[in-house]
Amino acid sequence: MSFFFFSLFSLLLLFPLSFVSFTLGATLQEDEVEALKDIGKTLGKKDWDFSVDPCSGRNNWISSTQLHGSENAVTCNCSFQNNTLCHVVSVVIKAQNLSGTLPPDLVRLPFLQEIDLTLNYLNGTIPKQWATLKLVNVSFYGNRLSGPIPKEFGNITTLKSLLLSSNNFTGLLPATFAKLTALKQFRIGDSGFSGAIPNFIQSWINLEMLTIQGSGLSGPIPSGISLLKNLTDLTITDLNGSDSPFPQLQNMSNLSKLVLRSCNISGALPEYLGKLTNLEVIDLSNNKLSGQIPVSFDGLQNMYLLFLSGNQLSGSLPDWIAKPDYVDLSYNNFTITNFELQTCQQGSVNLFASSLKGNSLGNISCMENYQCPKTWYSLYINCGGKCITVDGNKTYDDDSNEMGPSRYRQIGLNWALITAGHFFDSGRPDYYTWSNTTKLAVDNDDPKLYMDARVSPNSLTYYGFCLGNGNYIVKLHFAEIMFSDDKTYSSIGRRVFDIYIQRKLVSKDFDIVKEAGGVGKAVIETFTASVTSNALEIRLYWAGKGTTTIPFGSVYGPLISAISVNSDFTPPSENSRSIPAGGVAAIVAAAIVIILIISIMWWKGCLRLKCFGSRERKGLASQTGLFTLRQLKAATNNFDESFKIGEGGFGPVYKGVLFDGPIVAIKQLSSKSTQGSREFINEIGMISTLQHPNLVKLYGFCMEDDQLLLIYEYMENNSLAHALFAKKEDLENHQLRLDWKTRKRICIGIAKGLAYLHGESKIKIIHRDIKATNVLLDKDLNPKISDFGLAKLNEDDKTHMNTRIAGTYGYMAPEYAMHGYLTDKADVYSFGIVILEIVSGNNNTVSHPQEECFSLLDWARLLKEKDNLMELVDRRLGEDFKKEEVTMMINVALLCTSFSPSLRPSMSSVVSMLEGKTNVQEVVAESTEVLDDKKYKVMQQYYKYRGENSTSEAGSQSIATDESNTFIYDTDSSYLEPRN
Repeated sequence: MSFFFFSLFSLLLLFPLSFVSFTLGATLQEDEVEALKDIGKTLGKKDWDFSVDPCSGRNNWISSTQLHGSENAVTCNCSFQNNTLCHVVSVVIKAQNLSGTLPPDLVRLPFLQEIDLTLNYLNGTIPKQWATLKLVNVSFYGNRLSGPIPKEFGNITTLKSLLLSSNNFTGLLPATFAKLTALKQFRIGDSGFSGAIPNFIQSWINLEMLTIQGSGLSGPIPSGISLLKNLTDLTITDLNGSDSPFPQLQNMSNLSKLVLRSCNISGALPEYLGKLTNLEVIDLSNNKLSGQIPVSFDGLQNMYLLFLSGNQLSGSLPDWIAKPDYVDLSYNNFTITNFELQTCQQGSVNLFASSLKGNSLGNISCMENYQCPKTWYSLYINCGGKCITVDGNKTYDDDSNEMGPSRYRQIGLNWALITAGHFFDSGRPDYYTWSNTTKLAVDNDDPKLYMDARVSPNSLTYYGFCLGNGNYIVKLHFAEIMFSDDKTYSSIGRRVFDIYIQRKLVSKDFDIVKEAGGVGKAVIETFTASVTSNALEIRLYWAGKGTTTIPFGSVYGPLISAISVNSDFTPPSENSRSIPAGGVAAIVAAAIVIILIISIMWWKGCLRLKCFGSRERKGLASQTGLFTLRQLKAATNNFDESFKIGEGGFGPVYKGVLFDGPIVAIKQLSSKSTQGSREFINEIGMISTLQHPNLVKLYGFCMEDDQLLLIYEYMENNSLAHALFAKKEDLENHQLRLDWKTRKRICIGIAKGLAYLHGESKIKIIHRDIKATNVLLDKDLNPKISDFGLAKLNEDDKTHMNTRIAGTYGYMAPEYAMHGYLTDKADVYSFGIVILEIVSGNNNTVSHPQEECFSLLDWARLLKEKDNLMELVDRRLGEDFKKEEVTMMINVALLCTSFSPSLRPSMSSVVSMLEGKTNVQEVVAESTEVLDDKKYKVMQQYYKYRGENSTSEAGSQSIATDESNTFIYDTDSSYLEPRN
């Protein structure tokens, strides 16, 4: 929860103070003026100007701006004695670096309802005298206060918000707090409290936000928490104590955020969680949960984040698991049988070490298909930074990718990075790398290693593989570069985390500043590690301790600057591993014989019936993991015409039914197709490793003579083009229901698939031919991009000039169509066209009514100029759509189709815009001609006619000629409805 939100929440609690005003002529009572003078001295507040009345709102009594979270406001109620007398009701001094103590003189402001001293440098204890005040909001968040909380504080029964986090408080929570029944917000954390979470919290029946994070308290979570029916935000983490069952939360129907991380919770996940339909965030990481993910979770339609890592969950993964934006299932015992989930990052799902089949060191099932190119005996990583060379010969690998929350990514040839958690306290864009901007004090090491750092909310795991077995020296390089080294609030930040190597705790409560002797100073922690399974795991874990919003939101969790790993033994030299000359001769001779035998067998046709496919298939291949041509012939009745479902430039496509039931699509590439060349097999092999919920899965391929057979996932609901533009005779007695919600989901799905191809997959791919016919729909109308990678692969960041044009006119970006200049922005352009087609129900084919020539894009741009975008909307939708969503989507489309590639956003940015996470950038008008009223009327009549006849004469719209990727409808689909 962002600190901004907490501040806003506190402001709302003071809504009854809305009568506060600065009445002309009204002045503050003299006793309170003198009290403010003494209060200012005690706090260290030196800029209050008493030459004017404190209730005047002038001369720094109320700040006109808020800089870096700072705020200065003394607020008065001037309605007393016929609006002539004022009393102070609120004192807010945030981020002012006050270095004094809390003033007992605050009681001399008898009408005070709010004291907010967030983010300062205050020390000392809380004065018990304050208990006589009728305070509503109190915040000491982010100071150096210490000692126990006075029991007298429980007498302030008017309290609605109490924020105590990020201080040095100790002792028990006073039993008198049971009387604080008006509380709506309570937050403690990063302190040294003792004892268990008290049962008296059950009396806080008005509570809406409860945060107990790294507080020092022990579990279990009291059963009385079930009485807090008004909770919307429940965060409890890092409890001491023994195991306890899952708390009773079924009455919390308003709950939107549930974080119970590292609370020693055991047992099964309760089914009732799936009935708390307002839940958006669930983080139950690092507990001892077992059993399966409840079926009821499928009903959590608002959930965008699900973190279940570090438990003992088992069973199969539900079909909906990839729907939330962020899912972390790492370090569990699931039974993953779907071959498409045998990757460590499947779309939005982190599956590292999640399978019962393999989650131990050196035996990670999602990595079992990776073939080590060589054996390494060292590992160097510049965490959070670019590739650098140190000491003239040590190259530290690049680790500058932002990654994002809870992701797995293989970055080097012999290492991968796994992040965990989400920056819930962020009041700014999330970051996962950080660069130093101040002077560093580095002795006996290269300063370049400390210029950047990798950070993560909960944990950072660097997983090295392909290492030779033996003992290693592991050096972890740290320097705190996010705090200041002065007497300001930004200097009191504390970063505390644990270090695990080979899954063993080697350093608990590690504090960079303490170990290094200050901010900006380097420290190297050295450990020994035994590698026995060719793998090394270094994990930095945040146990909820330390500050969380100093100097700004989301500064917590582990931070590391560099990693250097070297063998503690002499690696075998190349010479010692060489083969004697006689042995080489024998091997060469044997190889020649084998090659001759294989050549003869191939010439005789003995080896031509094997068709190679993915080893990881469920029900799609025999136990050997190989397709045979006999299988494919049997699946298609010897490629009978009745099984043929498409024909395109690459060759025919057949529907195949394998002997054990699964249905596949088999694309038979013609011998003349460049796709049938032997050289393309390597590319197909690489493409088959790409797995994403919005990509059509390539199950395998088969080569015989000069042909190539590709075996694809079968898509029940044909192509997007068929759903939008199909001819009447093709639809027969059924029609797909593409309501607005479905169309929006299709747009987002296509965008996510392209974002994966452009930047998230191991190999970067530019599709080149994004169009509605290359987007297929599964049984649930989820979109999946087909034919990706069948154009030339783009494995680096270089642009391609003079590239052979591969695409469809009407969808191709102008720089690609005219000059062959190809970047990923060409796909962005094509995607923009597809958005317009989805919104309008019309395709972008150039039209020639009455000898006028224009396209759907022309029409959209004209409507944008005339501020009449709603005229573009498919009339079949009626009024069943949200205008603001349609406007947003069309603006995204126009941004994507900008003439200049530099003005087009990346696909990852497009995803954020479509999901409403970022604002749509302003569209730059790019009219290339003057569109007069005559042409406007022609276009208007044309699209009006097409809209009115969209369901009966859709066939008048031409569809792109390549139909090799379209499949017949599944007539049992729930998305088909009878037509009258």
